[in-house]
Amino acid sequence: MRFGVNYTPSTGWFHHWLDFSIDDVKADFESIAGLGLDHVRVFPLWPVFQPNRGLVRPRAVEQLAQMLDAAHETGLDVQVDVLQGHLSSFDFYPSWVQTWHRRNIFADPEVISGQRFYIRTLAEALKDKPNFLGFTLGNEVNLLTESNPCTPEQAGEWIDTLLAECDTAAPGFPHVHSEYDAVWYESEHSFLPEHAANKGAMTTVHSWVFNGTAQRYGPLSPESVHHAEYLVELAKAHAEDVRRPVWLQEVGAAQPEISAEQAPQFAEQTLANVLTCSNLWGVTWWCSHDVDRALVDFPEREYELGLLTTERKVKPLGEAIARIVRDVAKGDVTVAPAERTPIKLHGDRPAWGPGGAFFEEWMTLARDGVRASIELG
Repeated sequence: MRFGVNYTPSTGWFHHWLDFSIDDVKADFESIAGLGLDHVRVFPLWPVFQPNRGLVRPRAVEQLAQMLDAAHETGLDVQVDVLQGHLSSFDFYPSWVQTWHRRNIFADPEVISGQRFYIRTLAEALKDKPNFLGFTLGNEVNLLTESNPCTPEQAGEWIDTLLAECDTAAPGFPHVHSEYDAVWYESEHSFLPEHAANKGAMTTVHSWVFNGTAQRYGPLSPESVHHAEYLVELAKAHAEDVRRPVWLQEVGAAQPEISAEQAPQFAEQTLANVLTCSNLWGVTWWCSHDVDRALVDFPEREYELGLLTTERKVKPLGEAIARIVRDVAKGDVTVAPAERTPIKLHGDRPAWGPGGAFFEEWMTLARDGVRASIELG
């Protein structure tokens, strides 16, 4: 079982790529490793790294490689997201797909050729690093469909094309893609459950209870603390390979839906529940460090998601995560699949989300202490 964290730099947020300091990165990684975590997920910004379709900046690639080396020094493996894309309510596009050059990032052949070039360039620099864990195509790329509409067929072809480029450029690594929960909960959404559950080396799940779960049921309700477990089971139901690994790639305790005082309990209960799932590859918490409030215009929930402060001080939430990781390592917390009662999936995607008929059926069993698996009808 892998335990890691999504790396948000303590200084400058992801804008740190513009004023890169390897010393700051090393200090951040030391604070992360101090929690007992074994990997980080990192986020190069697409417009910073590829300002022109034919140019991936050598200096930016060199800095990313330095980041992997710094992580290795502290015992951390690194998984690299490629196309950012979307982060913490902001979208990042290079100029060559915007304004007078506006082109669809999922469907335009020239854009896709540029994305493939970007992947090849990063792979050449990273594939021989001993702590490289592979690529995610981008962070919750399906959030970008509002400005880049595509059909399900185009979405599937885009995923296939870029994953094939990853496999060719950096063979032998578990390359994946990621979406936010519209892929499971929204009708007519062009990224489909079968895409999420069958393309790439693993299924990634992003569990956020500010999607209406915490607001509807309460921050420490059974629905909230079982939400990650539910999404993992929902993802497993759509997998053609019953042994396919699932990676809980994002889960976090967002304010104001979950208060700072409630966050440690939320983490403890959420992880206790999800660790009963079979085929779980690992958990990567969101996120490492808080966002400096000198940076403006973030939604309120983005500022204090960290396990550590911007001064790299461990918060109570960070202490809780470190304790769980330590207890699992010592065997004081058992990581073993639970016996599950199978139930048939019914309805369409909105029925599977908070307030939906199937969601309520699964959660009713959870409230009664019954762990349910999900089977396609």
